[in-house]
Amino acid sequence: MDYKRESSRNNIVLFPFMARGHIIPFIELANQLQQTHNCTITFVTTKLNIPKFSSYLPPNNNNNIRLLTIPFCGSSYGVPPGIENTDILPSHLLSNFMEASFSLQPPFRDLISDLSPRPLCIIADMCFGWSHEIAREFDVFHAIFCTGGAFGYACVHSLWLNLPHLKNVTNETIMVPDFPEASRIHVSEMSDDLRDAVEGDNKFSVAVQKMVSQWKNAGAMLFNTVEELEANTGLLYFRRKLGRPVWPIGPFILPAVARKEGGNTSEMCTKWLDSKPARSVLFVSFGSQSTISPSQMMDLAMVLESSGKNFIWVVRPPIGFDINGEFRAEEWLPKGFEDRIRESERGLIVHKWAPQVDILSHEAVSAFLSHCGWSSIIEALTHSVPIIGWPLGGDQFFNAKFLEEVLGVCVVFARGRSSIVGHEEMVKKIELVMNVGSEKGSEIRRKVCEVGNIMRNAMKDENGFKGSSVKAMYDFLDAAFAEERQTSN
Repeated sequence: MDYKRESSRNNIVLFPFMARGHIIPFIELANQLQQTHNCTITFVTTKLNIPKFSSYLPPNNNNNIRLLTIPFCGSSYGVPPGIENTDILPSHLLSNFMEASFSLQPPFRDLISDLSPRPLCIIADMCFGWSHEIAREFDVFHAIFCTGGAFGYACVHSLWLNLPHLKNVTNETIMVPDFPEASRIHVSEMSDDLRDAVEGDNKFSVAVQKMVSQWKNAGAMLFNTVEELEANTGLLYFRRKLGRPVWPIGPFILPAVARKEGGNTSEMCTKWLDSKPARSVLFVSFGSQSTISPSQMMDLAMVLESSGKNFIWVVRPPIGFDINGEFRAEEWLPKGFEDRIRESERGLIVHKWAPQVDILSHEAVSAFLSHCGWSSIIEALTHSVPIIGWPLGGDQFFNAKFLEEVLGVCVVFARGRSSIVGHEEMVKKIELVMNVGSEKGSEIRRKVCEVGNIMRNAMKDENGFKGSSVKAMYDFLDAAFAEERQTSN
């Protein structure tokens, strides 16, 4: 369908939370809406995020994707001046940042009021559930885009709205209220914030509870996932719980980011991987905003060295230090570690950033030791790379549970920032996943190949075939235009 012929009002407002893991899926959503469905896109963000957005957008978008700004008053909530994105936000100020994000409501309303003609719909980040009030005021179709997986956020939604948990623990496990498909959750499968939370206990608890409680008001929910993988778990939960249309439209990956940011690092990684046999390399990365403790970093280095496997490890300063600062190998890694790894050519240590999509798509990569952030998960699964999970916070614990217990494509390596890394046990887990000759390793790889095929097929739109996510996008847009016709009459 050519949506331009359907309506002259085909502008869609996208409003992502100010974090890399949220912005990138929104960028790819914008690209698809603009290129495949002839929509024009209005991105709304804060002033200091404009350069980041601009670097991700295609160079020639013919003004079909425009950027509008609204003011952010973070300093009124204890956020240091000049910080409008979580990429450079000290972790202890996350609750302040989330609290400050609620102050975006009045300027966002003013922006929507000034748009002419009225937009077709507003797709807001899951952190901006309050945007439904503004959409309703101006008779605009409204959807929340959850950039994570449905299983993980079903657990988040249920557990945060049913505090406290420790009163209901049996043998260190609890049932997830309203979500029996998740079975029981062990206390170690919950983040520190969630495990210790009491309703109204602190700013972070208040902000998260306020955020998830607003999802029920959305006109629809969009997820960066695939129907075939989550129909009987997370997607079922939200359809049952919220009684709203729920459309899985993912996975959204933006490979161009790697090429734009890579430079010499990309070339270095590709050259090193080219020298290694197929399925021989373990890729280790905890995402752009997560890190582990100094003792865990020291132990992980010893595990990697004693495993005998080839590896690429993206290192950042540990907890308690500036994650964007200089990496001090002499303090945080075993003595002589980098020299031994370099001389043996068995490992490659990359500081701060690596071209993750390019690495995961390389035939030399066998497995991915990951914090189980959703963007990292879909990048790995789309390329059929099994995961060794080390969740560190938030929904990552539930993502790891989903990968291991539901999909069977992951082995959990450790949990949390206080987890003790047992050398022998961890080496065995690496061997289990990377040894395709073992029964367990072969089964994991068989399942991850199946999942990869499902995810790739979901986004196909060719030769008359439309994947499930492509169909879901058409259904979503049909609903938006149906509501527009109704409000125009």
